[in-house]
Amino acid sequence: MAADGRRAVCLPQRRSSHLLSRARIGVSSVDKDSNENESIIEHIQRYRDELVRAPGTWPAKRELAAAIRELMECLCETDAPEADLLEIAAQVRTSARRFSGQPRMTDPPGVAEGSLAAGMHMFMDRSPVVGLSNPVAPPVTLHPDHEAKVVRGSVTFGNPFEGAPGCAHGGFIAALFDEALGMACVFSSEGPGMTGTITVRYRKPTPIHVPLRIEAGFDRAEGRKVFNYGKLFSGDTLLAEAEGLFITIARERFAELREEQRDRERGRTDPL
Repeated sequence: MAADGRRAVCLPQRRSSHLLSRARIGVSSVDKDSNENESIIEHIQRYRDELVRAPGTWPAKRELAAAIRELMECLCETDAPEADLLEIAAQVRTSARRFSGQPRMTDPPGVAEGSLAAGMHMFMDRSPVVGLSNPVAPPVTLHPDHEAKVVRGSVTFGNPFEGAPGCAHGGFIAALFDEALGMACVFSSEGPGMTGTITVRYRKPTPIHVPLRIEAGFDRAEGRKVFNYGKLFSGDTLLAEAEGLFITIARERFAELREEQRDRERGRTDPL
C-alpha cells in the first residue's frame, strides 16, 4: 500500500522459463501412426506430451500467456496512479504491435492428418478454458480416467473471472462444464461431438482464489446424441452441477470447419 492510500502497482514478475529448458524434441518427431487400440484421448495426450517437450514456439507461447495472465490478475484489482496505468498500456500496445508483421499460424502441425484426433492437441492448447497458450484460460486442468469413465479436473478462478463480489461469474462456470462434459464424450462409442445444450444448476456461490475440482462423466448415447453430466466442488461442498447434450459429427465435418476457418483467415486484416 502506497503512502497516499493507493495500492502499489502490481507488475508481473519474470517467470523462470522452465518450459524452454525441456528436452529439445520437435512435434514433428512424434510417431504419426496411431496404435489401433489407442483411444482418442490417449492419442491426443501423446501428442500433447510431445508438444510440451517441443522447442521454440509452443513453450514460448505458454510462457507469454502465463505472463499475460499475471498482468490481467493485477489489472483487475490495482488502484495504481493514472500515469502508471497509461505507461503500462503503451508498453503493452508496443509489444502487441511486434506481432503485426509476423506470419499467422494458418495450418498448425497435425491438422492436415486424417485422424479425428490429429491436431486437436493444438486446439486444446489454444482453448479459452484449458489452453496453456491462451491467456484467457484460467487455465483448467482435465484428466480422463479411462477405467472409471470419468473426467477429473481442477481450477482456481482468479480476479478476471469475478462476477458477484468474491465469486466466479456463472458464465465461466458454464464454460468449464462445457469443456469437461465435452471431453467426457470420448467415453461414448460415438466419439467426440459438438455442444447441443448445457443445463447448469448453481447450488452455492463459487469462490475465486479457492482450489476447485470438477468431475464429468458419460451418461448415455442415443444415436448421434451423447448425454453427459458434471459436478463442481470446493472440498466436499457441491457448488454446481450440469447436464449436457452433445451431437457427434463426422471427421469430414471437422475438416470442413477447418477449411472454412482458413477461408476466413485469408480475408482477415491485422487490427494492429
